[in-house]
Amino acid sequence: MNNSALNKNNKHNLSITDEAVNRIKYIQENEGDGFLRITVDGGGCSGFSYTFSFDKSAKSDDIIAIKDKEGNPALVTDSTSLIYLEGSKIMWDDDLNGSAFTIDNPNATSSCGCGTSFSVN
Repeated sequence: MNNSALNKNNKHNLSITDEAVNRIKYIQENEGDGFLRITVDGGGCSGFSYTFSFDKSAKSDDIIAIKDKEGNPALVTDSTSLIYLEGSKIMWDDDLNGSAFTIDNPNATSSCGCGTSFSVN
């Protein structure tokens, strides 16, 4: 998977693969303008869990983590979630197990088999 050129000057130290960017564009083309929202919530098998949603409206505490080539938000999160996402790579996986956004998170010390739950030290 290639890292997208979107992230060369990413001040939030997040990266996104070309496959994930293409999936966001596909959703935008089929459902209208919007962006991928990722939040980290307490709970899940390992202590924290990721929530992925596609949103069309911004919230007051949104942080635009990654912009597309036109400068529009592609991925947003909140300040608390960003602490746990720092240094992560956002990916789109499409394999025999299904298709989903996934995260390679260097802060996660362990994760659950579901892929959406993790723990940190």
